[in-house]
Amino acid sequence: MTSATRPRARGRAPTGALATLGLSVGMIMTTGVSSASAATWPTPNGSEGVSSTISVSGTKDYGMKRLYGTGDLGSGGQDEDQGPILQLADGAVLKNVVLGAPAADGIHCTGSCTLQNVWWEDVGEDAATFKGKSSSSVYTVSGGGAKEASDKVFQFNGAGTLNVSNFAVKNFGTFVRSCGNCSTQYKRTINLNTVEVSWKGGRIAGINTNYGDSATLRNIRIVGDSSKKIVPCQKYIGNNTGAEPGSNGSGADGTYCKYASSDITYQ
Repeated sequence: MTSATRPRARGRAPTGALATLGLSVGMIMTTGVSSASAATWPTPNGSEGVSSTISVSGTKDYGMKRLYGTGDLGSGGQDEDQGPILQLADGAVLKNVVLGAPAADGIHCTGSCTLQNVWWEDVGEDAATFKGKSSSSVYTVSGGGAKEASDKVFQFNGAGTLNVSNFAVKNFGTFVRSCGNCSTQYKRTINLNTVEVSWKGGRIAGINTNYGDSATLRNIRIVGDSSKKIVPCQKYIGNNTGAEPGSNGSGADGTYCKYASSDITYQ
């Protein structure tokens, strides 16, 4: 279950020449790293329609193939009950894939997972949903990018820690959202390091203070937001009833939203 879901019409976004962010995957939560270079979206190495969810275990490298939804996965809407294009088992690693339009509910991680150099051309309901039930679950997103997300990019429904590094996001509602109204709630930890955030956007991180969530932001570069309308860290009072969560302020506080002014630069 997610919060603040809004419908919209879908359309395929254009692609550009392949260019990854060119920064070390191992930089998660370090300081003093230069900002992400300007990202362009990759040209896929062929395309494949997906009519039913693909289950992934172990390591799967798609070699930059584009996957897009067809049939039941091809509506292109924001329906909450859509299936994902890919469902990753606990411990799975997914590499080098482009999700085109329609993208259904993107990728689901049922436990710890790694998404390496994964790109979303036109986010469907959500780009990826993290659903592990253990506090020791770790979800790692390294490299890649996502755009055209009218609502959320990463939906954090489960327990554990989400680390996102060397990523680019553009035209989005919320980049990472700790579920505000899931029937089972957890403490969730979000670490964002070296992320290029391009206007138009709403919130970079959304967390629930009453469940002890935290979001740490490092080396965040915001592009094209001269009025500084993008909120780096929005706090909410979450619930397990399905009701829309109320807001609880925003901005760095050292406990829930952890960043210094130097961690966020504007261009």
